[in-house]
Amino acid sequence: MISYSTENVAFPKIRRRETTQWIRRVAQTYGKRVGEVGYLFCDDNHILEVNREYLQHDYYTDIITFDYCEGDTINGDLVISLDTVRSNAELFHKDYDEELHRVIIHGILHLCGLNDKGPGERELMEAAEDRALGLLR
Repeated sequence: MISYSTENVAFPKIRRRETTQWIRRVAQTYGKRVGEVGYLFCDDNHILEVNREYLQHDYYTDIITFDYCEGDTINGDLVISLDTVRSNAELFHKDYDEELHRVIIHGILHLCGLNDKGPGERELMEAAEDRALGLLR
């Protein structure tokens, strides 16, 4: 089950059913099933609190992924700052909706085992995001 909730923000204009089906399709391409995945859309202040409390990081970010995966079933909580998504869309001259979907699937890709911190991993993650966005259309 994939759930969506908000904290301090209006719910983003995403099609829940379509987005849920898309997430499941992307996970399947990695041989994974979707178990319990919770999205929390929030503002910068809330994600900063989460980052400080749970990761001891003192900075804003677009997404924090909490991984509770078991075997081939992905489970996790994904916290997304809509403020940072909007800022990044402007910074990178991207459409806000595309940037939001990129971040939504970024967390799923982490749960599927992809990383983006090591050498060359960022490029692999971006390519995976692009492929996943292609499945949305």
